[in-house]
Amino acid sequence: MNTETVVNKSFWFADWSFPILCGILSAGIFAGTHTFYVYGVGAFNEIAFVAMLKSGMSTGDYGAIAAFGASFLFARVIEGSLVGILDIGGALQTGIGLGVPALLLAGGYTFPVENFIAAIVTGLILGVAIGLIIIMIRKFTINSGGGSTFGADVMMGAGNASGRFLGPMIILSAMAASIPIGLGSLLGALLFYVWRKPITGGAILGAMAFGGIFPIV
Repeated sequence: MNTETVVNKSFWFADWSFPILCGILSAGIFAGTHTFYVYGVGAFNEIAFVAMLKSGMSTGDYGAIAAFGASFLFARVIEGSLVGILDIGGALQTGIGLGVPALLLAGGYTFPVENFIAAIVTGLILGVAIGLIIIMIRKFTINSGGGSTFGADVMMGAGNASGRFLGPMIILSAMAASIPIGLGSLLGALLFYVWRKPITGGAILGAMAFGGIFPIV
């Protein structure tokens, strides 16, 4: 067995390790939200975003933070699948740490947020699910041609502030998937640039739109 084969089968490069890492991170983040909800400290997020959750705790209206966090989660999961970089700040800290708890609280399901063990389990399950979704999407799209190096080919990092620089990477990855999806990503980025908006969002939406019209065979 050569060195490359050993590396390819190691924990850090295996497909199954990514959902586990996502689950561990999400469990801690969701537990942090639990401590903030119960004790007023401990949320793993930006102050402005946590203030939105605190406002919902005071008024009972979680609509704003639920929509904000859920949209971040959806966009970052798609971005992670397409680019190969999962934004921990947007997907896990904002999405899992604020969006999902706000949705649960808005629906009257307070137990997963109030109870520490339930918070750990809920975060773990959600994180594993996100990791599996990203791997499955990536395997059947970007890496379906067998050009992947090893493992899921996904890394975690790129916080909210640095996410604005991922636009060109998203366009290149979309072009690697297929020409129509790449053109859609490019057109979306150009449109958002004209609107003076971050091109990352336009590239993702354009790729999704053209991917629905011209699916990868």
